[in-house]
Amino acid sequence: MTKPKVDAQAIEAHESSCNLFADLGLPDAAQRLLKSQIVAQLHRLIKARGLTQVKAAGLLGIHQPDLSLLLRGDFDDYSAERLMKMLTVFEQDIEIVMKPNRKTGQPGRITFKATAA
Repeated sequence: MTKPKVDAQAIEAHESSCNLFADLGLPDAAQRLLKSQIVAQLHRLIKARGLTQVKAAGLLGIHQPDLSLLLRGDFDDYSAERLMKMLTVFEQDIEIVMKPNRKTGQPGRITFKATAA
């Protein structure tokens, strides 16, 4: 079987900004990235404990359908602060560190780093 020919001129590639939301041109891209990273960590913690969504939702103080939506990326109704408080339910410490931006004249940024237990 022969491979189909691909016109090299038809494929356009762009370097990623490391923020899918920004690459897609969505508003509040930095905030969306932060929330998605927190939600991904919540998902990992729930799976690591072997919790059902019903049990996890109970711990978090929300209803199971809301947790299901949250874990599927519907986090617009949640603030980053509320999501961080959800992490504390799973015995996670949240540490906020402020430091000068390395790029002079550029606005600062908010990043999320999860460390191994």
